[in-house]
Formats: sequence, C-alpha cells, structure tokens
Amino acid sequence: MLQLHLDVSPLRPAVALSSLLFAGIGLAALAPCGHAQGWPSKPVRLIVAFPPGGGTDLVARIVAPRLADAIGQMVIVDNRAGAAGLVGTELATKAPADGHTLFLGTLGNLSVNPLLYPKLPFDVERDLQPVANVVAVTFMLYAHPSIPVRSVRELVALAKSRPGELDYASSGAGGAPHLGAELFNLLAGVRMVHVPYKGSAQSFTDVLAGHVPVTFDSLVQGLQYVKDGRLRALATLGAKRSAVLPEVPSVGETLPGYDLTNWFGLVTQAAVPREVVSRLNADVVKVLRTPDARDRLLALGAEPIGDSPEQFGAFMKAESRKWARVIREAKIRAD
Repeated sequence: MLQLHLDVSPLRPAVALSSLLFAGIGLAALAPCGHAQGWPSKPVRLIVAFPPGGGTDLVARIVAPRLADAIGQMVIVDNRAGAAGLVGTELATKAPADGHTLFLGTLGNLSVNPLLYPKLPFDVERDLQPVANVVAVTFMLYAHPSIPVRSVRELVALAKSRPGELDYASSGAGGAPHLGAELFNLLAGVRMVHVPYKGSAQSFTDVLAGHVPVTFDSLVQGLQYVKDGRLRALATLGAKRSAVLPEVPSVGETLPGYDLTNWFGLVTQAAVPREVVSRLNADVVKVLRTPDARDRLLALGAEPIGDSPEQFGAFMKAESRKWARVIREAKIRAD
C-alpha cells in the first residue's frame, strides 16, 4: 500500500498544505491510467446466453481468440443458456465491474426482453453499458422439405388453409426468431403456432428432423443445412437479399414492409471504468477489421459493424422503440 508521510507541524502549515494538494492531484491524475494499464490482469469471460452451436455462439468463437490476441489474455466463451436468454443476461449484470466479464447480447437479450418481461431482477439500461455492436446478422425463413412450399406466397397459402395448425420453432420467447415469425403472422394475416426452445441449436434439431416444419433464424445457423439440402431457404428476413444467397428473395418482396435484422453486440457492467471500455472498443474494432475475421463472419451471413459505445447505445434504444410498437401491434407475449 502507498503511504504518504506528510509533515503537518504548526511551523510549516503552508508547505504541508501545498504538499497535500499536489499529492492529491497527482494521485487523481494517475488513477485512471492505473485502471487502463492494469487491465486485463486475468482471463476475460465472454458470456453467451444460448447453448453451443447457435448463431451467437458461432460468432463469439470467431471473435474470442482474435480478441485474446489483441488484449494479451485468454477470452473464454461461457455459454449460459436458459429462460430465453435471461439467465445469461442476469449473470452478466451481476458480474464484478472490473472489465473481465463481457456479454455478447442479441436484439432479444438487450432490446426486446425488457419489453416482454417488465419485472426482471435486473435493468439492462441501468446495469450494463455498450462496448460495440459486433455484427448485423442476416435471418432467413426456413422450411423442412417435407412441407409443400417453395416460396413465401406458398407458405402463406398453406398457413391460411390450416389456421392454428402449422407450427414454427424459435430459440425462445422474445428472441429474433420469435419476433420474425410473429411479424410474419401479422403482415400475412396467418396464425402459425409458436414452439419455443432453449436456443437455436435445439430448435434446428427438431426442424431438421421434421418435427416442426418452419423456423425463422440466422443464416449463420442454417446455411450449412441449405447447402446440403436438408432445409429450404424460402426468403431472407432483412430489407434486401443476402450476398451469400443472392437467389433467395426477401420476405418484403411478397409482404411489403417486412424487415428484421438481428444483431449481436458486446456490453459490460455499467461501473466498468470508461478507459477500459474505450480500450475494449478499440481492440474489438481492430479485430473486426482484420481480413481473416471479416471474411469468416461474412461467409456466415454476419456483417461486421464495430461502432463506438455511444453509437451502439443509441442504436439499442432505437431498436427498443421500434420493437415496442411491433410487440404491441402483433400482441406478442412471452410464452
């Protein structure tokens, strides 16, 4: 421990006061640098609120080793699935605010779940702070080959002929797949039934087996199944077609106004020092700009972003406003 021995005898009050002031100023000036220079002092934990094998997990495992190289410490992916991502989100909010725990959150985790679950034991906006938006993720409408549809129009016709009978799988209530499907129901005037799972990997298992015929999920997760013919990609959910599958139309080409793009962004605890967040942001942006990471992410249908903490914070708030309206109009509820 640093100890200051100051002579405060009555004979030299001016000198003592001067020494005290300068010592205080010096320590105050050095304190922020100490935080930045001492970080990271141990491995960094990267929490993902879904099981291994899902889209968020795949992106985390591309980013983690490259971020580890940039910061000089291991970055360990920690999958904490459950309760539509709430388990992992809460764990992130309760972690020590020392900059050694990050959370790769999604649209559902960070902007939608607080709208669906008003009595959560944590507050995303109060307890977490943005670091950087990592990727924008292309989402697709997939169908098992056993159902007789090859387009959005044919799926709408089938769903209208079987109201309340056609199921769709999702990664959990409030996630982007759930939102995408309910927005589809709203705009198409159909009623497909929600079958929630504990993550995309589990939902895809049942879709691939033909137990559930349809899902709305990431290109990151489903591309391999489209390539090997086990699933059909009927449409992309974003406003435009994907460069990875340019022959597949967007849902909006059949249902005007339809648009859903998911995103995965890094956040950390609200009390983490600003200089640590700034360094983290710089290192994440550097990783996303490397050709190797960029090419691997783009091949999965995940477009690197790498914005500033301020930009990401404003974006999250805008997404909350947008989806609050959709949730209200579509009467989306947490199952």
